[in-house]
Amino acid sequence: MAEPLDTAAGQRRLRTTLGPLGAGDVGLVLPHEHLLVDFRPAGSAGPAEVDPGEFASVVEPLLAAAAAAGVTALVECTPPGLGRRVDLVLDVSRRTGVPVVVATGVYREPWVPDWVYAASDDELEAWMHRELTEGVDGSGVLAGFVKISAAEDGIRPVEERVVRAAARAAARTGALVGSHTTDGRVVLGQIDLAVAEGLAPERFLSIHTQTITDPGLRRAIVERGAWIEFDDVGQSGRDGHARTLALVLDSLEAGQAGRLLLSHDAGWFDPALPGGGTPRPFTDLTGSFLPALRAAGVGDDVLDDLCVRNPFRAFAR
Repeated sequence: MAEPLDTAAGQRRLRTTLGPLGAGDVGLVLPHEHLLVDFRPAGSAGPAEVDPGEFASVVEPLLAAAAAAGVTALVECTPPGLGRRVDLVLDVSRRTGVPVVVATGVYREPWVPDWVYAASDDELEAWMHRELTEGVDGSGVLAGFVKISAAEDGIRPVEERVVRAAARAAARTGALVGSHTTDGRVVLGQIDLAVAEGLAPERFLSIHTQTITDPGLRRAIVERGAWIEFDDVGQSGRDGHARTLALVLDSLEAGQAGRLLLSHDAGWFDPALPGGGTPRPFTDLTGSFLPALRAAGVGDDVLDDLCVRNPFRAFAR
């Protein structure tokens, strides 16, 4: 049976594979990672054919290493249509003891599932609401947030419908809506749509904000009240490390410490590759990036905001 929603003041919880967790139950949280992603088009051999043992042999060491590095929870950002498999995620989470937040929602075209086009707006909202409050795919695991996306050149009709349905479902449950959208103007348009449907702007997260090169657009997103996320830690070697470090320091200088999240966008098992491919670890943040921020003069209280308090505030409901 799914856990009942907490309604009393002060009962905000992360909804995870290992149950609801309060602020005192978690420390450092990685807000954007993946355990399984399948970018192959619909109709190809899909994630349902993943061998559970092969998946576990790749992913369990990643989670165990993250836990050993101080990670206490991880947000798995794979939505339906890209290979979401909550049953496999639940298994490795239990084996390693690492709580994982899973997503509901819909990605952008061409990965929108066929049934979404045929569903009514009310049916889309009801489906997301059900996954947030009753559980995903019969697993008993409640989705912890809503993952959406949009094309870089603008919001397409089906993507607008998804934004509106996501905003309504999130507003009813207190959930976060996180958007993989790399153009800041499109992000602001999504926020406008979501707010029009009743979502508070502080329940909206701009994912991959490091790809928005205009600091004015990044500032505008924060000024609307939304979250921003630099989630490319460890992706591009030393040069990328320096760029992300500069972005974080600029954001802190601009007074954005209270709205900023950090992660890797790492992992993952790819069923299109032999043996699931070669995943990236979840340990660069703790191993090298946070020490670099400390060396640049960022204090531990600010780092706790970025990696402990902010992720909980963003994803708890």
